[in-house]
Amino acid sequence: MESFVEQVAAQSPLDWFVMLTGLVYVLLAARESVWCWPWGIVSCSAWAYGTFTLYNLWVDALLQLFYVGMGFWGLYAWLYGGSGKTELPITRMQLSEHLLLIGAGSILSLLFGWLFDTYTPAAATYLDAFTTVFAILTTLLVVRKKLENWIYWMVIDALYVYLYLSRGAVLWAVLMSIYVLVAVMGWFTWKRKWAAG
Repeated sequence: MESFVEQVAAQSPLDWFVMLTGLVYVLLAARESVWCWPWGIVSCSAWAYGTFTLYNLWVDALLQLFYVGMGFWGLYAWLYGGSGKTELPITRMQLSEHLLLIGAGSILSLLFGWLFDTYTPAAATYLDAFTTVFAILTTLLVVRKKLENWIYWMVIDALYVYLYLSRGAVLWAVLMSIYVLVAVMGWFTWKRKWAAG
């Protein structure tokens, strides 16, 4: 078994690129900066290629391609999604929205986990499907500037730490660990802005 330092040293330039650009994205998002979206588009494009070719995580690769598209939508929505095509404000979710998200996400996770487990050689299909489905749904919350998106990201990113470590993607696991901390920061930053707004 390789040591952590040996695993980090063995990471590819692509892993480092994804880690650094992804970190810029999430730090900007936590600060509610619209510049997060272009950084996310670049990072997720590279991430999609890496998760498919290096780590055999097919569902996660599809997720990254989805993020690329969401980056363009998010950029537009944050700039012009408010009333009268103004900047979109931070809002809160209703209990019914949480229940719908959790229910639909759970059903879709089981469905996609089964499909990829049955019909592809993909790895960790159920956990990959769960994190992917909930990441997609939570990204929609980010685009809509729902405060609670950060709570969902804390859970999703913690699960990604385990998933990436299980596949040997050490730098991406480190990045997800940082994302958990940034999600906590994002929660408090956005909550303060929401309360002041």
